[in-house]
Amino acid sequence: MDKQRYILALDQGTTSSRAIVFDERGAAVATAQAEYAQLYPREGWVEHDPLAIYSSIAAVASEAIARLGLNRGDIAAIGITNQRETTIVWDKTTGAPVCNAIVWQCRRTAKRCDELKAAGAADIVYRKTGLPVDPYFSATKLAWILDNVDNARARAERGDLLFGTVDTYLMWKLSAGKIFATDYTNASRTMLFNIHALDWDDELLKLFGIPKSMLPRVLPSGGMFGYTDAGVFGASVPIAGVAGDQQAALFGQRCFDCGTSKNTFGTGCFMLTNTGDNAVASKHGLITTLAAGVTDRPQYALEGSVFVGGAVVQWLRDELRLVRTAAETEEYAEKVSDTLGMYIVPAFVGLGAPYWDAYARGTVTGITRGASRFHFVRAALESIAYQVNDVLVAMEKDCGMRVEQIAVDGGASANDFLMRFTADITGCRIVRPAVVESTALGAAYLAGLTTGVYDMNDLRRPRDGDVVFEPSMTEDVRKRLLDGWADAVARTRSGAGR
Repeated sequence: MDKQRYILALDQGTTSSRAIVFDERGAAVATAQAEYAQLYPREGWVEHDPLAIYSSIAAVASEAIARLGLNRGDIAAIGITNQRETTIVWDKTTGAPVCNAIVWQCRRTAKRCDELKAAGAADIVYRKTGLPVDPYFSATKLAWILDNVDNARARAERGDLLFGTVDTYLMWKLSAGKIFATDYTNASRTMLFNIHALDWDDELLKLFGIPKSMLPRVLPSGGMFGYTDAGVFGASVPIAGVAGDQQAALFGQRCFDCGTSKNTFGTGCFMLTNTGDNAVASKHGLITTLAAGVTDRPQYALEGSVFVGGAVVQWLRDELRLVRTAAETEEYAEKVSDTLGMYIVPAFVGLGAPYWDAYARGTVTGITRGASRFHFVRAALESIAYQVNDVLVAMEKDCGMRVEQIAVDGGASANDFLMRFTADITGCRIVRPAVVESTALGAAYLAGLTTGVYDMNDLRRPRDGDVVFEPSMTEDVRKRLLDGWADAVARTRSGAGR
């Protein structure tokens, strides 16, 4: 009897790290998770300790494997998926980070982005990268590190420092410095990578002042990146799949064909639509990005990124203490029939797609004396769905078609109230798979396809256990609620300081 083969998916997220072991059927058979510290040194700044990121990944990987009683040699391959845009710079000899990682949510480079836009850089950046000039992406974060950390620029220009998004840093650590690489999807989020030529762009490197020697090699998402170091991981295991979290989720949701869409309800919300071989230029505030795949010529996708999705639930729990657990929000929201006209716009770190307003800050409108914690919780959950709808409207305009169905995943997709309200406010069928770990599953699929554990024909077969939420709200009610949301967003943006 053939020995069972397993894929280890390492899912390094914004607030926690997870390791999930998948078997040959694509079923999750062991999981481990660990949260790590979020650092907020100044208003609008968000940082992580790179060493904490790595130690959390190493710990959960060991825990997940141990729960199955496996040896590390039983793992056929590793797939990595990660929070994107987060920027790490480290010494190529010692491996020591020069400073904390600057997280994708961080807005410290907003003024620099304004200067670049005023200088006319937005057009060339979008034309080459598919991205707007925004602090969300890696380039201005990397430039900030070089210009603000003592001696960093001189060290970088000597070739002593390396730059990577989280995937690159993890591979470098897991291989004891032997792998210095990234994949197309993560590279496409840096604002330094030409998504048409599929290479780092010299003109953009000059624009942002980035030495090319700092940059990793770029490979397809499904491919052989290298092997873990036996001394670091306990065995030499191939790393055979890498993708940024949202592109991994698109792949894990089996959105392999042009026109298929998914939305991840995570810390943020991220909607992607596969546009096939066509790099659709957005005119409505979306991003043109590369999708994950196993070929040298990847597909493209349109993406809308909402900065604060499930994070608004963490805010309710940790800062306001209105709920003890995230799961309680569903029960609380169901206790009232509406929000009494209250809206929460959770622009804690600005607004992402389709507004791209780095200066907007959170607003609550329409509070009346009768508002209770239940109304507040319901308004917070509804804010997630409203932001998803804003992205959906832009997506439909850019693609020139009506989106009828959205596959969903991410932690907040487990909230039935939120899924029902999302179906109602978008007018779309919402499909939640039995296993919502689509991000990790996408990384596992990529690694498994590369190593022969999975077959594409098998992945295309229908899956069991999907839960479907059909829209039931009347158009009059939907329009009234959306008009109120639009007014709340307008108030949020008009009050933003610049």
